[in-house]
Amino acid sequence: MVVAAHGWPGWPLFALIIGCMVLARTAAMSFNRIVDWEIDRRNPRTAKRQGLVKKGDAIFFCALSALLFVVLTFLINQLCFWLAPGALILIFFYSLTKRCTHFAQFFLGLALAISPLGAWIAVTGTLTWAPLVLAMGVMCWVAGFDIIYATQDMEIDQREGLYSMVVWLGAPRALQLAGYLHLLLVFALLLFGWMSNAHLAYYLCLMPLPLVLFYEHRIAKTLQLEAINRAFFQTNVVVGFLFLIATCAGLYDL
Repeated sequence: MVVAAHGWPGWPLFALIIGCMVLARTAAMSFNRIVDWEIDRRNPRTAKRQGLVKKGDAIFFCALSALLFVVLTFLINQLCFWLAPGALILIFFYSLTKRCTHFAQFFLGLALAISPLGAWIAVTGTLTWAPLVLAMGVMCWVAGFDIIYATQDMEIDQREGLYSMVVWLGAPRALQLAGYLHLLLVFALLLFGWMSNAHLAYYLCLMPLPLVLFYEHRIAKTLQLEAINRAFFQTNVVVGFLFLIATCAGLYDL
């Protein structure tokens, strides 16, 4: 959004983009809870979720969020509005992929990769190569850290007959693949900066990124629940903020 607008896009558009992000995520997460309701009940790690919300409420929030998402895209521009149903189908479809393909983690990456594309289209009404490169980086990033997260459910997935890269490759090889994907993330972010004519500050702010990713994979190799949660939740927050700071610094040459 910031790069496409060459700065601040204005509060109205910013609010609409953030609103779309929150609504799309709420709809997708609600749909995931609905279709995995019985599986989550049998999984000790997720069984506690069942008492937090009723299934009927999840269906209501999913439908309401999806409807409001489409409404907000209509207020942004025509292209966003016409693409909105496709975006919803994609983010909903991810929740079904673990039942039919080992590439479920890549479908999750694709579902989140459309975020920078949506933000770019919201600002410009068009699409260019730079956001596509960023989307590819996001897909690699998400698929990589979701592979790490999936290691804790390998036995449950095998018992339930579900698919994932971890079930297919085994935990050690799957974690190795996640490392390669995160290496591709670094290259994608560097290429995105070059295509966006970012200043030197962008690259300087990204310098800690490989170290953060290395730390994430080092602690994930232990396959301990606490370490996996720390790798998944904490380090990826740092990655996101590093990219945000780098983008703003590289744009304004701070």
